[in-house]
Amino acid sequence: MTLAEALDVRTTGPVDGSVVVLVHGFGCGQSMWRQVAPVLGATHRVISFDLPGSGGADDASYDPTRHARLEGYRDDVLALLDELDLSDVTLVGHSVAAMIGVLASIEAPQTVARLVLVAPSARYVDDGDYVGGFAAADIDELVELMQRNHLGWQEPLAELVSGDGGPAAREELYESFCRTRPEVAAQFADVTFRGDNRADLPRVTVPTLVLQSAHDLVAPLTAGRFVHEQIPDSRFAVIDTAGHCPHLTAPGETSAAILDFLGRVPTAA
Repeated sequence: MTLAEALDVRTTGPVDGSVVVLVHGFGCGQSMWRQVAPVLGATHRVISFDLPGSGGADDASYDPTRHARLEGYRDDVLALLDELDLSDVTLVGHSVAAMIGVLASIEAPQTVARLVLVAPSARYVDDGDYVGGFAAADIDELVELMQRNHLGWQEPLAELVSGDGGPAAREELYESFCRTRPEVAAQFADVTFRGDNRADLPRVTVPTLVLQSAHDLVAPLTAGRFVHEQIPDSRFAVIDTAGHCPHLTAPGETSAAILDFLGRVPTAA
């Protein structure tokens, strides 16, 4: 089985179009991009897939040792792009996948040549003057709940992630969380919410758009602005929507912001 088969790669848009790679966040799958992918696919070649342990990815693609760090996911993304013989791509990463994209661009800037970071956070836990949005005790409580009770965390987390984004987003997130294998969810949550990628941000050298929801309880505006301020020459845009998933709650505005960015940055000839 190829890696593309294992990660259930889907492609849309013109074969000769510049490539946009969509990477989903924690507890989700590539279906979360379904309202954005066709819009981008009108002018770009759009690649989406499921991260190991998520969505329709083959169970064997997940390795508890390799995926105990975000670098394991980074390596998967770069290996997939290499297998597909892709370079000079724009990686659109949501939530924790934004940091996966950051790591991938640092490792291989000619491959991941542009970044769109949707609702990013380099650290979810408050630290001195840094406001990530959560106290360490809150994250400890969430991860411990997931580790001891694989049926009790999905509803409160779906409420938190959807925020005031509406019942449809909340229900979709709840169902997606419920489909995630318990052992994968617990470990990925630990990697996601206890991670700290602040020191990586100044190392990004590729054109970057930070795309933030105006009312996000998971990655507040302070977290998005920090990412923007730490990545040299990055752009910052705010979508007037609620919740942590603007590609679900405001897909038209999210697509427009991505296309505007793509129209302003060069691609390889």
